[in-house]
Amino acid sequence: MASAVPENLNREQYVYLAKLAEQAERYEEMVEFMQKLVVGCTPSSELTVEERNLLSVAYKNVIGSLRAAWRIVSSIEQKEEGRKNDDHVSLVKDYRSKVESELSQDIAYADLPPTHPIRLGLALNFSVFYYEILNQSDKACGMAKQAFEEAIAELDTLGEESYKDSTLIMQLLRDNLTLWTSDVQDQLDEP
Repeated sequence: MASAVPENLNREQYVYLAKLAEQAERYEEMVEFMQKLVVGCTPSSELTVEERNLLSVAYKNVIGSLRAAWRIVSSIEQKEEGRKNDDHVSLVKDYRSKVESELSQDIAYADLPPTHPIRLGLALNFSVFYYEILNQSDKACGMAKQAFEEAIAELDTLGEESYKDSTLIMQLLRDNLTLWTSDVQDQLDEP
């Protein structure tokens, strides 16, 4: 049953509903409440520390359960491949693709500027996910590089309130890129 998020609430009401959803461990709804707050209430002002924390908790829990699901499905896929059960492997691969498609950051890219700490944080986390979990270093590096370069290009638009957070995350993106590209080079240099 899909929940309908009210459109006409004020900032404090969305925060209250997000906290309520968090207490009920209904993180998908918590995300929806925080999305409404971000899209509807923040064009003229930055998120408060509390609002950023709520948004982070919401996404962390939703993404955490999806990551756990991905790990389980990938493990089953490996077992089925080991058993040479091609019918099951095909079904599991399709299901894994469905789970992967839900691990999406499209909303952040559509609604937040490249220098926003939440967008940068998502790019950082997704790039680490691609590097460490999916073992897709090219995609991880590309994602981190794109986020870093887009943020650098708009650095002058960065608000005072989020400057410290954004630049810290940008530094982490750059550090990961340096580490990952040196790892790739080391692998290429091995005999």
